[in-house]
Amino acid sequence: MRILGIDPGSNLTGFGVVERVGARVVHCAHGTLRALRGAPLPERLAALQVALAAVIAEHRPEAAVVEQVFVAASPRSALVLGQARGVVLATAATAGLPVSEFSAQEIKLAVVGTGRAEKVQVQAMVRQLLALERAPAADAADALAAALCLAHQGPLAALAVGRARRRSSARGSGLRRRGGGFVVRLSR
Repeated sequence: MRILGIDPGSNLTGFGVVERVGARVVHCAHGTLRALRGAPLPERLAALQVALAAVIAEHRPEAAVVEQVFVAASPRSALVLGQARGVVLATAATAGLPVSEFSAQEIKLAVVGTGRAEKVQVQAMVRQLLALERAPAADAADALAAALCLAHQGPLAALAVGRARRRSSARGSGLRRRGGGFVVRLSR
């Protein structure tokens, strides 16, 4: 099972792709998606959607996992982060991926062994678990950690992904169907 982990942000979004092969989890790719500095928020969100769709098309994951929103320092920061998460969730769902969400504490607990781990500890553990030459950037490490969290659930995660895929394909993928959540009426 190939899993895409995403650590959303309005300026910098981390991604990591891992694949569960039997009992092993192997690294496929990781990186960051950076918005144009100073661009208006709608343009940054549109760029995030395009870049994430390209990552999904290139790596063809079977599932996605996104870190849940934490309480931000300011209401404005929380709102902007929520909008970026919305783009991430919508892009993954549009690609037909079942999406799991975990809190930062759940991810850190699964990967490091403590829910209060520091970023440097997460980076070091991700590097060790995936046998990487060097520690990935913090945002990419968080995304890889999220993917590892889902991958470590093993057969249970695969079962959940299979069920979600069957529900998704039964509903259809187009916006014109009621099961997709929207009904599009075209006027002429």
